[in-house]
Amino acid sequence: MKLSGHTEPFAVLGHPIGHTLSPIMHNASLASLDMDAIYLAFDVHPDKLMSVLPSMQEMGFGGVNLTVPLKEVAFNGLDQLDDTAKNLGAVNTVEFLEDGTIRGHNTDGYGFLAAVKEAFNCSVKDLSIFILGSGGAGRAVAITSAVEGAKQIAVADLDEERTERLKVELADIAPATEVVVVPNDKELWSASCLKADLVVQATPVGMNPDDPSLLEKAAFRDGQMVFDLVYMYPQTAFMKAAEAVGAKAANGLDMLLYQGARAFTIWTGKEPDVDAMRKALQDSVYK
Repeated sequence: MKLSGHTEPFAVLGHPIGHTLSPIMHNASLASLDMDAIYLAFDVHPDKLMSVLPSMQEMGFGGVNLTVPLKEVAFNGLDQLDDTAKNLGAVNTVEFLEDGTIRGHNTDGYGFLAAVKEAFNCSVKDLSIFILGSGGAGRAVAITSAVEGAKQIAVADLDEERTERLKVELADIAPATEVVVVPNDKELWSASCLKADLVVQATPVGMNPDDPSLLEKAAFRDGQMVFDLVYMYPQTAFMKAAEAVGAKAANGLDMLLYQGARAFTIWTGKEPDVDAMRKALQDSVYK
């Protein structure tokens, strides 16, 4: 890595921040492109974020990523938001503009769409999608899919009130997409999953290696596309259950990769070395 008195810093902020993989992938791309830059990680309390960001701009930071619990803080605190942040109600990428202003973006939706294209060579347009989990990640997937023209989105969650709120949001954002809330019943979840073209697992289940699949293999079918947002392992139990009956399954590592790649381009105007970023992530996660 090239470092000098002119090194441009980038960073990810969160609270806590020790879990982040962003420095691993971004520094791999910076080194591959021989850029005089470095990507760091800082623990910033939510109460301090809106004073820290202008200070980082003054210090010459080239851009910043945000992770939990700062995404909503920035959404509510920044004056400039692009459409991705407005639609998702959260900011994960901060751009420092030459006129001294700060703009918020959200690259999670882009990361999801790029990962689906990479894994299954298709878009979500006109697909029937079953999403298991309607928290931050599931909500981002649902909104992005609706905006991109998904035919139907069925959402299931232990918290049915949350899925009902998401249904109202989606009806406002993309009225052409049919939205179904699947009641909290495993048999109904399985039946809805079986009918979908694309299945997205957006809960934290699977982050521990011994976590069982939330759905049995009878919930899947041959030729189906299954995307598990968990990326800690090459295969989760959810993926294995789907693949056992002929479904094609992918984990969430490419979503992490492509949302970071999009942020890199927003900051630098350059295309990142995606292969170097992917290898760095795989070497770190799957060692």
